[in-house]
Amino acid sequence: MNIKEEISIVWLKRDLRLQDNEAIFNALSSNKRVLFLYVFEKSLLEDPHYHERHWNFIKQSLVDLNQDLAIYNSKVLCVTTEVVTAFNQILNYYSIQSVFSHQETGLLITFNRDKEFKRFCRNYSIEWIENINNGVLRGLLDREDWFAKWEDYMNEPQIFNEFQSEKLLSIDEINQLEKSFLVTDLSTPDHKKFQKGGTKIGWKYANSFFEDRHKDYMFHISKPALSRKSSSRLSPYIAWGNLSIRQVFQKAQTVKTDQNKRHLGAFISRLRWQAHFIQKFEMEHTMENASINKGYHKLKKSISIEYKTAWIEGKTGFPLVDASMRCLNETGYLNFRMRSLLVSFFTHILWQPWQEATHHLSQMFLDFEPGIHFPQLQMQAAETGINNIRIYNPVKNSLDHDEDATFIKEWIPELRNLPLAFIHEPYLMTPLDQQFNNFELGVDYPYPIINAKSARKKASEILWNLRNDPEVIHESTKILLKHTLKDRTRMLRNE
Repeated sequence: MNIKEEISIVWLKRDLRLQDNEAIFNALSSNKRVLFLYVFEKSLLEDPHYHERHWNFIKQSLVDLNQDLAIYNSKVLCVTTEVVTAFNQILNYYSIQSVFSHQETGLLITFNRDKEFKRFCRNYSIEWIENINNGVLRGLLDREDWFAKWEDYMNEPQIFNEFQSEKLLSIDEINQLEKSFLVTDLSTPDHKKFQKGGTKIGWKYANSFFEDRHKDYMFHISKPALSRKSSSRLSPYIAWGNLSIRQVFQKAQTVKTDQNKRHLGAFISRLRWQAHFIQKFEMEHTMENASINKGYHKLKKSISIEYKTAWIEGKTGFPLVDASMRCLNETGYLNFRMRSLLVSFFTHILWQPWQEATHHLSQMFLDFEPGIHFPQLQMQAAETGINNIRIYNPVKNSLDHDEDATFIKEWIPELRNLPLAFIHEPYLMTPLDQQFNNFELGVDYPYPIINAKSARKKASEILWNLRNDPEVIHESTKILLKHTLKDRTRMLRNE
């Protein structure tokens, strides 16, 4: 009887990088040879939060990893199955001593998968070691001192991983393993409007931002067209772990000078802000399906398929809203203000439940991160009780942030030849204006599907009245105690 070799496995998830990766460091220190594994889980491939664009980005990231691992005669075993099934199959060839991965602040489906995997490891006497991911802490009861701990983590030295061929399973051995699996094809279509995955291209975006593009960061961050260049565009590389937040944080700190202090300081503050929301979701997993403030569970909204379809297709009759959605659908990227506008328009103007926006937006955001996605949906829908109620005016935002209609013209070509004033508000055209411009409302571009002014007024009245509901106030106090510094409970009445 052959004795199986004991190995360590690095289970890659949202940490698709080789450096500043603690799971890899621990595996390499285990004195066992290491196998890198990525499982394209069938349950996630079919989950409505995900889209082909996400899997393509992941595949490109894995190709990038394999290029670097090829130097050491190794690669990532990439298979399509469920996680427990994959490990069961590997056990036919090797004895698994330890599994190393990062803690995942994910969907309920991945939480349940992790519980199943933990039982599997216990049954087979496998040690599963999970590391902190980007400073997000598991098991917190409140947020006291959390920011200080997060900054300490960000300022710790990065983890340097040194690879040697003899410490890794070889390509030939992994090829042999692949014969027992449905191996995932890592080829992807050439979609030029999507950012490509991988650590190398992630650093190209980072370097161009820190060297030059950051200079207009604060000036352009709210502009739908200009922000596409002046924002870092690093969010997908952080979301899928091509870069760690610590790598980005420390890079920003090293290039920040008096000259660019304001812009890079604002960028660094958004890294903290991002971590804050992921930490909130880590502590409140029920946010995936229900508002964190239980007082808003009494808020009933009827679902309109007509409204939802028009919103998804970018055919609401409000140009900036439609341009934003069409841009997102086609490129996977949109700046923060326009994301907020889309959610506000859907939940306030169209008066639809935020849960009905969840799947389409998560599918379209190339940088889909559950820990940001759900807290942000609820904040923009004004269902937290602790944040200001912001009901975005689609016309005012259009005039303020796309004044020359550059963004609208790019994404709604049917409006390009209209006079500027009508591009922002085509529904103001009289029959004579339409005839003069060879344009027909309702044919060339839809009439507004709703009266935005009256809808905003109705939403504002309902939400502000509900803000004073005793249950909303009670829940808001609990949220502040759990998710902010304790002395900030006074914010509830001072906002």
